[in-house]
Amino acid sequence: MTSAGLDYSEFLRNIIDQTGIAHMSWQYPIMWAIAFFFIYLAVVKKYEPLLLLPIGFGIFLVNFPLVQLMGQSEQGFPNLFQFFYKYGIEWEIIPCVIFLGLGVLTDFGPLIASPKTMIVGAGAQLGVFVTFTGTILIFGIANFSLQEAASVGIIGGADGPTTIFLTQALAPHLLGPNALAAYSYMAMVPLIQPLIMRLVTTRKERTRIMKQLRPVSRVEKLVFPIIATMLIALLVPQVIPLMGMFMLGNFMRESGVVARLSDTAQGALMNTVTILLGLSVGATMQAEKFLSLKPVAIFTLGLFDFALCTMGGILTIKLMNLFLKEKDKMNPLIGAAGVSAVPMASRVAQVQGQKYNPKNFLLMHAMGPSVSGVIGTASAAGMFIAMFASVHAPLYVKDAGWGYVFMTLGIRFVGVFIVLGLLQVLMQLSCKIVSKFAKP
Repeated sequence: MTSAGLDYSEFLRNIIDQTGIAHMSWQYPIMWAIAFFFIYLAVVKKYEPLLLLPIGFGIFLVNFPLVQLMGQSEQGFPNLFQFFYKYGIEWEIIPCVIFLGLGVLTDFGPLIASPKTMIVGAGAQLGVFVTFTGTILIFGIANFSLQEAASVGIIGGADGPTTIFLTQALAPHLLGPNALAAYSYMAMVPLIQPLIMRLVTTRKERTRIMKQLRPVSRVEKLVFPIIATMLIALLVPQVIPLMGMFMLGNFMRESGVVARLSDTAQGALMNTVTILLGLSVGATMQAEKFLSLKPVAIFTLGLFDFALCTMGGILTIKLMNLFLKEKDKMNPLIGAAGVSAVPMASRVAQVQGQKYNPKNFLLMHAMGPSVSGVIGTASAAGMFIAMFASVHAPLYVKDAGWGYVFMTLGIRFVGVFIVLGLLQVLMQLSCKIVSKFAKP
């Protein structure tokens, strides 16, 4: 029907075609359900709400037809969330700024007071390297490249910024599912870790009381970030953007002369970039990209990875106890904190320790492995980046060969122990030196 040359039916079709209703598909409701699930975890269960809430809402916002939040505008300018992603994630600025704030919030005192816990952070990387191999073996059907397998393997460290940093460097197209898996399992630490703790420890081990940590001087706390930065920059330069900012934040904290900068870094600045991080990660999970086999495999492997990393930290302490004097032996529960989910994993160790022995106070003891886990996970990420630094195309095991994979993987795993072992030795030497003139 027309009037003055106007076709009303065509006019109505054009109007309807400009709405999202005409372009709906079955994929969008599935993504809404996924978004609401993470929002539920944040709001109702209060699992990592600062991250899961903006991630969940970001997933919700980008999964509507015709919504222009990612990609480029017709004029060639980045849309809103694409702008956040490009300059925050793709340029790897947001993870480094978050590490600056984490450095301000971190107290290295427990680690300095008990240098032997440094090795626990290396042992807790067991799952990272096992999962790298498992990703290629078990999920060969998903056709993971070695770079993709490395980005999946780092999830077990339960360190979101490091996962994002490595994934962006090696497999940026997996950023959404990798980051979401890392933050999800980090949020579920209180649910997952207690079961693993009971599985690999005896009741006697869980009731072991550890002696009180010694006081740590201000000079020791100032020297540590300098020594750590030097060692990491020399041995694993690939992760100095992360660890350099982490150590800078800690040095700002311990210096006591830049209180305003410290407050900003751990407060307003960190909160702002956390919002941008959550939205950017959520925005990468558009239906056409997320609903495939690889994200399902990533979430499955991520759980396996996290469990192995938790187990690796606990077993490392059990092994160390074989060589320690009775008075110096450690409660294996604190090994679970080696996954670097600071400070949640330490709190879980404290709760589980008091459950089996009300006189057990493991919180500060667990902070040592937890902080070393941050360094260990970053070191593992640096090893992976170095492993593929000269490879500019996806590399598959059929091209590289299993001999190459196992040889380089073994070297990188040992490399993490070398980095943390040397840091432990240097830390002990510096403590002896400064203890001669420093007051607690």
